[in-house]
Amino acid sequence: MNKIISTLAVILLFSCQNNAQSNTAQKAVINAEPVEVPLENGKARAYFASGCFWCVEAIYESVKGVEESISGYAGGHTDNPTYELSNTGATGHAEAVEIIYDPNVVSFSTLVDVYFASQNPTQVNGQGPDRGSQYRSIIFYQNENQKTIIEEKKLALAKKLNAKIAAEVYPFQKFWVAEDYHQDYEKLHPNQGYIRNVSIPRLQRFKSKMPEVLKENSH
Repeated sequence: MNKIISTLAVILLFSCQNNAQSNTAQKAVINAEPVEVPLENGKARAYFASGCFWCVEAIYESVKGVEESISGYAGGHTDNPTYELSNTGATGHAEAVEIIYDPNVVSFSTLVDVYFASQNPTQVNGQGPDRGSQYRSIIFYQNENQKTIIEEKKLALAKKLNAKIAAEVYPFQKFWVAEDYHQDYEKLHPNQGYIRNVSIPRLQRFKSKMPEVLKENSH
């Protein structure tokens, strides 16, 4: 019996140490200085996490001024996260999207409006049926101006809904592109069960809320 207790104590000790390391590493990510991504060919980049990246990628690609939306991982403390590893919650990463957009057509402020209009903003650690820290809502800022925009919109929405808004606000550090088979998933698999029952209805709900921002072929 004593041997069992000793073994359990050792396991618990290592478990606590691992959690402490993870928490310390995650705090370092949250408290880091933001990395600003320079314009490339006149295009800017923005980063959002809001549940399943299949859904979010398709939502942003329907918006005027968005050139491309890429699925990936951000907000964690490990290098080279994979779908399998991020799904354990141990990497700290959330499923995220990189939005490549023309700032002369659509502003960062509007992209944040799209973000809040396309989700349940009060759901913690997930969206719809997707639950876990890898599906948590995060908005990433690259400078103080973006941080101010995010925080003001978050505060206004909290007052409007009289509820706590779940989205975390992180300094952008690095975006890891997801595996090839995740890219354009909704577009390539329109009849897949999850896409038909979760992703497409979520896209349609967003379109009905913000028709003024949609590309002509997205109405």
